[in-house]
Amino acid sequence: MNDTMDIEAKVKAIAEARAAKPVLDIVESFLRRLGASHILITGLPMPNRTIDSLVHRFRWPDERNGGIERSTLASNDPALMLGLSGNRPTIRSVSPSEIAHSELFGAIGEGARVMVVPVDALRPFQAMVMGAGRQLSTEPYDLAALEIVSSAAFRRLFELGVISDQRPGDLSTRERRVLELTALGKTAHEIAEDLQISQRTVHAHLQNASAKLNASNKTHTVVEALRYGQIKI
Repeated sequence: MNDTMDIEAKVKAIAEARAAKPVLDIVESFLRRLGASHILITGLPMPNRTIDSLVHRFRWPDERNGGIERSTLASNDPALMLGLSGNRPTIRSVSPSEIAHSELFGAIGEGARVMVVPVDALRPFQAMVMGAGRQLSTEPYDLAALEIVSSAAFRRLFELGVISDQRPGDLSTRERRVLELTALGKTAHEIAEDLQISQRTVHAHLQNASAKLNASNKTHTVVEALRYGQIKI
């Protein structure tokens, strides 16, 4: 009961916050309580887009550099893909391969664990809360509670005007609709008839979507559109 009341208090405090800082402080303090020494609260960029304007809290000491906090975050860091790989919070150990290929995980080093909470409360906008460290430890309830708090935090940031529910590079409404119909097996001819546009326009929408998603073919475009929350089927 006390744990439930604690989560309710956090959500209430977030809803009553008048600025971004107290909202982010609540999420960070939760992560710290679970043993996280490294904190990242950020929106996730579309392919080939920068992440700078989407980052809200970045507390990431680099253990290779005397614990000095990193000041930059690369939008193509493989660690960010964990926020796109599922819709449920997870916690696990960081693998040697991830340490070798990710600057974020490389900054923590061996023996670290990572907790990732995807946030899609503002679809198609996507975000993630990540906590990492050698002392990270959670119970199943903690992950569920953090998911509730993280979603409440991003909704409040949106209400405060701190973030938009759109990202640079998002597909247009028509591009999304064409891809949704493509995912359902419709041909270009059928899509053109359904939307009352020409087949040439259908192909143009598919090409534009493919370019935005950095996809190599029609199937890949649909897969990436699903991954980046652009369409639902």
